Amino acid sequence: MNSNKAFGVALREERLKKKISQEALASYAGLDRTYISMLELGQRSPKLDTMLAISGALGISLSIITNRVEELLNIHD
Repeated sequence: MNSNKAFGVALREERLKKKISQEALASYAGLDRTYISMLELGQRSPKLDTMLAISGALGISLSIITNRVEELLNIHD
């Protein structure tokens, strides 16, 4: 799994935990729904500003997402 795919998995997990649709998340973060979809599919590489907007829209720390990405990538194993 590459880092984009891992970010997408982590993003989708957190979005579903919050029971927020892609459309709602996109609206809260000031992004397009199709961009959220492409992020979740690992088809785009988000910039730091985008990751911060998404984590803010989810009401969580960015570290929650990045820690999950590291777990998925087995960075600390």
